Amino acid sequence: MTAAPGRRSSTFTRLLRHGFTDATAAERLLDSAELVLLRDDPVLLEALGGTADPDLALLGLVRLLEAQPNPGARRELLDTLIAAKPLRDRLLGVLGASTALADHLTRHPGDWQALVMYEAYDLHPGVEEFEAGLAEADDPVSLRVAYRRCLLSIAARDVCGTTGVAESAAELADLATATLRAALGIAEAAAPEDAALCRLAVVAMGKCGGHELNYVSDVDVIFVGEAIEGADETKAVRAATRLASHMMRICSETTVEGSIWPVDANLRPEGRNGPLVRTLSSHLAYYQRWAKTWEFQALLKARPVAGDLDLGEEYVAAVQPLVWKAAERENFVPDVQKMRRRVVENIPLAEVDRQLKLGPGGLRDVEFAVQLLQLVHGRTDTSLRSGTTLDALKALAAGGYVGRADAAKLDEAYRFLRSMEHRIQLFRLRRTHLVPEEEAELRRIGRSLGLRADPVADLHREWRRHATVVRRLHEKLFYRPLLDAVAQLAPGEARLRPEAARERMVALGYADPASALRHLEALASGVTRKAAIQRTLLPVLLGWFADSADPDAGLLNFRKVSDALGKTPWYLRLLRDEGAAAQNLARVLSAGRLAPDLLMRAPEAVALLGDGDGGGLEPRSRTHLEQEILAAVKRADGSAQAVTAARGVRRRELFRTAAVDIVGSYGTEEQPAEADQGALVDRVGGAVSDLTAATLAGTLRAVVREGWGDSLPTRFAIIGMGRFGGHELGYGSDADVLFVHEPRDGVDEQEAGQAANKVVSEMRRLLQIPSADPPLLIDADLRPEGKSGPLVRTLKSYEAYYRRWSLTWESHALLRAEPVAGDEDLGRRFIELIDPLRYRADGLDDEAVREIRRLKARMESERLPRGADPKLHAKLGPGGLSDVEWTVQLLQLRHGSAEPGLRTTRTREALAAARTAGLITEEDAATLDEAWVLATRVRNAVMLVRGRAGDTFPTEPRELAAVGRYLGYGPGHAGDMLDAYRRTARRARGVVEELFYGAAER
Repeated sequence: MTAAPGRRSSTFTRLLRHGFTDATAAERLLDSAELVLLRDDPVLLEALGGTADPDLALLGLVRLLEAQPNPGARRELLDTLIAAKPLRDRLLGVLGASTALADHLTRHPGDWQALVMYEAYDLHPGVEEFEAGLAEADDPVSLRVAYRRCLLSIAARDVCGTTGVAESAAELADLATATLRAALGIAEAAAPEDAALCRLAVVAMGKCGGHELNYVSDVDVIFVGEAIEGADETKAVRAATRLASHMMRICSETTVEGSIWPVDANLRPEGRNGPLVRTLSSHLAYYQRWAKTWEFQALLKARPVAGDLDLGEEYVAAVQPLVWKAAERENFVPDVQKMRRRVVENIPLAEVDRQLKLGPGGLRDVEFAVQLLQLVHGRTDTSLRSGTTLDALKALAAGGYVGRADAAKLDEAYRFLRSMEHRIQLFRLRRTHLVPEEEAELRRIGRSLGLRADPVADLHREWRRHATVVRRLHEKLFYRPLLDAVAQLAPGEARLRPEAARERMVALGYADPASALRHLEALASGVTRKAAIQRTLLPVLLGWFADSADPDAGLLNFRKVSDALGKTPWYLRLLRDEGAAAQNLARVLSAGRLAPDLLMRAPEAVALLGDGDGGGLEPRSRTHLEQEILAAVKRADGSAQAVTAARGVRRRELFRTAAVDIVGSYGTEEQPAEADQGALVDRVGGAVSDLTAATLAGTLRAVVREGWGDSLPTRFAIIGMGRFGGHELGYGSDADVLFVHEPRDGVDEQEAGQAANKVVSEMRRLLQIPSADPPLLIDADLRPEGKSGPLVRTLKSYEAYYRRWSLTWESHALLRAEPVAGDEDLGRRFIELIDPLRYRADGLDDEAVREIRRLKARMESERLPRGADPKLHAKLGPGGLSDVEWTVQLLQLRHGSAEPGLRTTRTREALAAARTAGLITEEDAATLDEAWVLATRVRNAVMLVRGRAGDTFPTEPRELAAVGRYLGYGPGHAGDMLDAYRRTARRARGVVEELFYGAAER
């Protein structure tokens, strides 16, 4: 039938007004034979206009009418539709929200009658009502049909607003419970002999266990099996496993009606590698000995749902005490937080901004935060032990563990995000948590949530608003109540009780919670602007401190810095406004003693942690450092004051270097840990070496200026040796040097020698004046004749000595000689003098190689500390620094004359050159390089953590954990770190055995 033009125009307009997007197609459908009696009915158009997608609802209605088996059935549907508004709203609401349920109704055209009833019990059905709805299903296909019929009624109440999102989620969980029972019944009917042997309990986990299931989700379960009295346990467990497997297949397998949902048993002990069914005692044995923190977190939602419910209750009762002791486990909070971070890191980059569940500000953030608080405080407060997120959040607020305003905002955000998730999944009944990109789908979701003015724009705005709230409160939820508990600024607000505050601090890893709470009170109390900013910063800072090996030290150090700088206008503004600065500071303050000690001596160096005028964390060049130190020396009044000024620059720059090292090793939210650890080691070694050279240059200038003005009677140069010459100094390394001078024209050699000796003596005296700064010790023991020889020689004296008396060890030591301060021309000529000695044209004979071996063995036997574990000694142990460096230096001595690339003072450069020249395989070079970098990082870590130099891993647990954190090992993995070091060193020692100890035979 074709409509008249005038009526068509009127209908077309009305369709657009009622929300149709394709009015032409809609008009054509309304003119179809199936709807001829209703095409002008304003009630129908109004009802269609109230749906999420009127076009979809109208198409679904036509399809449903076409599917009716005869005209009488079609007429019955139309009559009921006209007469019964509840049915009309329910049916059209479902058809406008879900193509999947429209397809079901088309395949089963009589199922629309499941929506007719509107009795009181129908508003909130439970497991019994759903069991009745599934009662006639006796095979997987009929179970699937009955399940969809029940789902139809849940969806209808949901889209019509009869039930809220929490009630719908609970109904979905109850329907899943009834379905599991029905599926198990079918499995038992198929194998009565198995059912007669065992008791099988099905325990729901995850969202099903928590009574908050999605429309489409894996249903997580754990199976517990026991033998019935008199039965063999092994046979009973096998029988229970067969029943459980069959039950899973019934729900998961695809039939002509599709599948119901996957049953996932991977939360069981040992995951998919463990047995599907265990006895209760086997479960308990696993949880008591092997379970990880996340497994106890998962058990928080455990709920018996099917099979032998008494056995299920026994299981839950047995594991609950273990669940509520989980917060007492070492590194509990970091473990939970790390798992959350790992989830986010595994989201494909293209999906992060569309993830409702797993992304930042998503549903999982609310769930994790709530569960964390439950596990911490549920030990002593049983009112918190709910598996349902919103119920638990309400209990946390009632108990004062979460601020009421924060809890209300999270409740609202969680309900909105879950509603979005439900509407997205309902459309095609597919498991997804991604917000679609197509405008039509976004429009349908927005309209379904009551956003009718501009559905797409309004949906995006509301979604982002709620996600922002969740992101902001995710960390705050755990830490903010601590501040409210000590700051006492919110009268009438339920406050965290003192014992609950202490519980929370202990869970965060604070060893002295009472002192930590006093620090928080000092920082956050009051009505000043400073206190207000601190209250904003501290929730995030506390999380970063908790991520370290020593949260107590981090918080204490932050209080000290804040006390020193709290009245400085730029300090808190820097931390508040520059995102990286606050996290960098938290990392630095909680990583050990060295960096905080340096910062306490110069708190203004906090500015370096930002991106502003402080220059950032990039180490400065030697030229810039020398210029600054020499300018400071020039301004100083006397050599002592000059060296004090040089030390001030050194202190600040040591802090800068330590900070870049810590941040590069720990990483931040904005900047992950540096992947190339070799580059980080080179940067630190180069920065400390440059700083040492600049400090010596400044000290030399100060001494010369005070004693002789600017005209020292002899040219004077300082030659760096060892790690100093190799640009590889660590934080606690001595500065190995040689001093060389050359009388100026017309100056008596004795006068010049006296002046040079006085310079050396005064430099050493000034640098050894007691100070709180890390010491800078000058070591000249590598000079000719060692400690017995003069501290300073002329260039001619060096030439004469090396020509007549030089020993193999001296050629070896000179491999790393490089001018670092003083007269540049004299330094260059010294290098020209020694080059033929260290890069001999004739290489080394076998006797010289044996001598080098003897020297190395003697050094290790004499210097290795008594009682130290050689395998963990980073310098002298097998595969340590000495092994790698002596091996590389032997290659330099043998081949340096022929291979220009070997003529470098730097270990890694020389190793790379040896590989390029074919003197060592690529694999062996990589092995040695890895060992050298790791050993160097261990020494740097020890100095950063303990504040004093060391070559072995600390024995104190917190210090060892801090070294591990620096090296990239999380809480509880110090043993893994030591094993990895031994492995790396053992591989390197194997290469050394071949290249160094086998060298004479090669």
